[in-house]
Amino acid sequence: MSIIIAENLSKSYPVAVKEPGIKGTINHFFRRTYHSIQAVQDVSFEIAPGEVVGFLGPNGAGKTTTLKMLTGLIHPSGGVVKVAGYNPFLRQEAFLQKITLVMGQKQQLLWDIPALDSLKINAAVYDISDKEFQRRVGELTEMLALEGKLNQPVRKLSLGERMKAELLAALLHRPHVLFLDEPTLGLDVNAQVAVRDFLREYNQRYQATVLLTSHYMADITALCERVLLIHQGKLMYDGSLDGLLERFAPYREVRVELAQPLSLEKLNSYGDVQMLEGRAVCFLVPQEILTRTVSKILTDLEVIDLTVTEPPVEEVIGKVFKAGIV
Repeated sequence: MSIIIAENLSKSYPVAVKEPGIKGTINHFFRRTYHSIQAVQDVSFEIAPGEVVGFLGPNGAGKTTTLKMLTGLIHPSGGVVKVAGYNPFLRQEAFLQKITLVMGQKQQLLWDIPALDSLKINAAVYDISDKEFQRRVGELTEMLALEGKLNQPVRKLSLGERMKAELLAALLHRPHVLFLDEPTLGLDVNAQVAVRDFLREYNQRYQATVLLTSHYMADITALCERVLLIHQGKLMYDGSLDGLLERFAPYREVRVELAQPLSLEKLNSYGDVQMLEGRAVCFLVPQEILTRTVSKILTDLEVIDLTVTEPPVEEVIGKVFKAGIV
């Protein structure tokens, strides 16, 4: 049974239209006209308990709007949404106990007091006993490597430590469904890895369901087997990350180090040359002729080293959005 269900989910916003000049200002004041902007259009998907799903799209695609509808912060203009069996917009207490929303550009911890004091406020809100509070904080502190940090004012923590503390606060009530909007935004590489490792461990330990948006493709490739792609408010793809690469990137990169430099004219007969720098060559080869092409390169040319890789997932997804492929 699915824990998140969205059926033909849509959201439109009325936007006032104003003509330039004084006349436009007067007309705008007395006879305001509007046009509708469709932020999300007929989006449908289901997510099973325990799944970790990546939610991808360019800026303005409708990702955050969708997350806000799923968490009940805004009401959909059309369609049906159920999360853990509840209508999110009713904001029932039992529903709020089961979910959390983490936004990388927002914070809930108070800036000038120790994070632990903010956590105690959260514990009171969720009616967590002192004994259970100590146990959960201890467990999450260990998982997040925050020992000795929670007694410091939040403003004294590094960005990575603050993000970890924000995660701890958001997960203190042990939600079943995690909506994460850019949780590693602005973090350095080491902090990003730490957050990913924690989310993976949390998912495995508690079988939590995770819907994750991120502009860092390393977050998606490290955590998500399934991805949803949204563009201009419409769902373009729902399937495995591997399936996305197979569908939209039916080619491989063949990187070769030659014993001696060769001309571009000669190399083009083996594939589409993407890069040629001295003895280093990168070919783009259709997958269906990959084996034959590699065999021909090894037979015809004096090769020192050869590697075959998939194109970067960022490049693939960028091409999908640019082309508007469905």
